[in-house]
Amino acid sequence: MDDGRRTIVFFPEGAFGPTNNCVGIGNVLRERGHRVVFIIEESFAGTLEARGFEEARMRLQAPAEVEEEPGQFWKDFIRDTAPEFRKPTIDQLESFLAPTWQALIDGARYVEARLREIYEEVRPDVVVEDNVVSFPALPASEVPWVRIVSCNPLELKDPDLPPVFAGYPSEDRTGWPEFWAEYDRVLGPIQAEFSAWVEQQGAPPLPHRDFIHESRFLNVHVYPAAADYSRSMELGPTWHRLDSCVRAEEEAYDVPVDGPGALVYLSLGSLGSADVDLMRRLVEVLSGTDHRVVVSKGPQHQMFDLADNMVGAEFLPQPSILPQVDVAITHGGNNTVTECLHFGKPMVVLPLFWDQYDNAQRMHDLGYGVRLHTYDFVDEELITSVDGLLADEVLRSSLDSLGDRIRDTEGTRRAADLIEDLGRRHRADRPA
Repeated sequence: MDDGRRTIVFFPEGAFGPTNNCVGIGNVLRERGHRVVFIIEESFAGTLEARGFEEARMRLQAPAEVEEEPGQFWKDFIRDTAPEFRKPTIDQLESFLAPTWQALIDGARYVEARLREIYEEVRPDVVVEDNVVSFPALPASEVPWVRIVSCNPLELKDPDLPPVFAGYPSEDRTGWPEFWAEYDRVLGPIQAEFSAWVEQQGAPPLPHRDFIHESRFLNVHVYPAAADYSRSMELGPTWHRLDSCVRAEEEAYDVPVDGPGALVYLSLGSLGSADVDLMRRLVEVLSGTDHRVVVSKGPQHQMFDLADNMVGAEFLPQPSILPQVDVAITHGGNNTVTECLHFGKPMVVLPLFWDQYDNAQRMHDLGYGVRLHTYDFVDEELITSVDGLLADEVLRSSLDSLGDRIRDTEGTRRAADLIEDLGRRHRADRPA
């Protein structure tokens, strides 16, 4: 007799953002009695076990000679390529995006055999993948799988929408053809070679300009309907939107800094905060305000100090902090942007790389935030932007209402429902 219990495997990218999304959904599924297993890089070993999940460990490159921090590969990569972030996005296609895609592809090639071992060992009913690059062991198998897109929706391309990674406005097509031409020149050969290798592993070829497959079973993208783009081509019937995917944070946080000013949250993400010079500058500018500031210091937390009007730590429970703050200063990572909207908070966005430019421009276009030049802003611009968002009572009221609507959709539970339904249908389709 089928007791309804399924083995659900989550395979997030080796960064905290996608992992936290999956943790939120995994918690709901575990509460419902399912077995939940995370495929993680060895540098994350123990971090998911500490949250009560099983771990299946793998590597995306040869072992390091020294002990690694969680996600150390990408921290090192971003640190070494950070000078490229000062270039226009069209120039970053060759100097940053091409080597980034190649590093991701190299990781997929390296781990392919290990993934097939894991699937054989764990025997999942459903695999949930939150990555930007294909791992052909999954689409080549018969295991039902879910693709989660926890990047800006421009990753799902449409001829009436701006090019992904460009950070261009939706209502102005200036530069779109030139960006796509450069995208195809620089990334086209890399994508074509990768697609040929994917086919050799038994998976379908990759779609034009894409580095990952659409699942034939179930696809989910995380972005509030109020902030999403209007498309000329509707997504297929396997696609579902989550307005947010915010995990229930068990760790409470009481802001321990007093003062009359507003409460500002500063976070450039686990990767962006590794730019110590940028973090030092932001701390210095904000130290001259009357505001109280909570700072997510990140992996280089020991390399810079905070001012008297600030508190912070290497890691902070963001879902516990955002409900308390008045405004956020962020890099524009998809998780932070959707979490700010989930809690109805305006943003100053300082994008650094990848889809952060697209999120920054989208928030700016919609009036939910202000986009600034990350390295070229004038000190007064940052202060004026924060103060302007704080003074805009109409915006704050609108975001409060938006946050209420988003929270009512219960994104993690909706995702769990979809995954459970896929697991039930798969088990029903199995021969007795």
